[in-house]
Amino acid sequence: METAGLPTKELRLHLVTWNVGTASPPPDVTSLLQLNSLGPTTDMYVIGLQEVNSKITNFLSDLAFDDPWSIFFMTVLSPLGYIKLSSVRMQGLLLLIFVKHVHLPFIRDVHTHYTRTGLFGYWGNKGGVGVRMSLFGHTICFMNCHLPAHIENTEQRLDDFEKILEMQFEGEDIPSPLDHELLFWFGDLNFRIADYGIHFVRESINNKRFSLLWEKDQLNMAKKKEEFLKEFKEGPLQFKPTYKFDLDSEIYDTREQKSLFWFNEKKRKPAWTDRILWKVKNLSEVASKEGEFPEEENQISVILNNYVSHMSYGISDHKPVTGTFKLEMKPLVSDPLVVLSPEGEWSAEHDVLLRYSAAPELPCSAWDWIGLFQVTFRHVKDYVTYAWVEDDEISCSGDGKEVYMSASEIPKMGGEYLLCYFSNNLQSIVGISEPFQIQPSQTPVGEDVPEEENSWPQKPDNPKSDGDSENRKDI
Repeated sequence: METAGLPTKELRLHLVTWNVGTASPPPDVTSLLQLNSLGPTTDMYVIGLQEVNSKITNFLSDLAFDDPWSIFFMTVLSPLGYIKLSSVRMQGLLLLIFVKHVHLPFIRDVHTHYTRTGLFGYWGNKGGVGVRMSLFGHTICFMNCHLPAHIENTEQRLDDFEKILEMQFEGEDIPSPLDHELLFWFGDLNFRIADYGIHFVRESINNKRFSLLWEKDQLNMAKKKEEFLKEFKEGPLQFKPTYKFDLDSEIYDTREQKSLFWFNEKKRKPAWTDRILWKVKNLSEVASKEGEFPEEENQISVILNNYVSHMSYGISDHKPVTGTFKLEMKPLVSDPLVVLSPEGEWSAEHDVLLRYSAAPELPCSAWDWIGLFQVTFRHVKDYVTYAWVEDDEISCSGDGKEVYMSASEIPKMGGEYLLCYFSNNLQSIVGISEPFQIQPSQTPVGEDVPEEENSWPQKPDNPKSDGDSENRKDI
């Protein structure tokens, strides 16, 4: 696909990290997600949570259904035109990625992974979860980590992060996190402020002399010493340390806590435990080692627009941290693999048709399907109905193929909808239509009954049976 001369693509990314301390979602996240921002529209939300409630009853329930935090963010973002692209969970670690509908055909090769580091690698209370993807042809990886606590465990934190880097996507035909063009590393990294006592640290914070503490921040010190960290970048820490606070307050740790044998624990020294870093792969270095000369030094660049904490949220002893970024890249993918649209007027009064055309490079499968979605759909399983691309095809011509859907499956109440083409081989939506109207049924009928949450579309054992479309669909 020819992309030379295409203008640089700019995408706005908003990244959240928050140790929620097993709490339920707050009543409002408008400021956290910058939903009232007057700036450019956010293209992608990346939300990394730590210590999501993972008691056995909660965790087993969340395995069967979406967890409360995922449902909460989908409820907030889906009416604004965002779909949950991917998610991965390991006990209390949760990573969610939401994108605008318009970008879906240009996001491919989405994979998730998790790495346990707690209890010598057997327990998932600590570790990392990751999502990687190809975005407009560029490889990007997001890693949400929860590293060991306590000031004396710096080396353990560094060792665990190295292990996570080595083990993420191990054994899969996927580059390691460090080999992606862009890697975001964030979470409750648990690095503390060394040497200084609690009174000096608190006094420096009260006087907003944060720079006095930067040089003793364990992560800043490690970045100067550890080779594998040197290329990671971070915005200036111009906000108060985000740990440890009394609940529902902006006051640092005052409550006496009982430890084992009822001895009082020391109050925790404030620290910047919650961080967001990134690393852009230096393509020129790689190319020079291979004896090639790159056309451009870097095909993707990252500009940090905002790096702040959000003090008003008090549900846990950590304050959330957000980073707002502008990504600039030369698109290596400029056209969707599938273009599709409804044919004629749609209503539940009659069978309906849609037309699609696929690029020659689309790896077609008998398991590809086209789904009908409300414009506020939450995720790829949130379809109203679907049609198998091969089974329900009724005509084929030089300019595309036609597929039908039965009138009995069209929503009788009407409304605004989208069509999406899902590729089984790529495991992603590779084409999406413009929004269109389905006309309400003129025949008096009862309201459409909402169904239980959908599973992946499934074919019966004999997908080529001679039965009608009703018999070929098995949800």
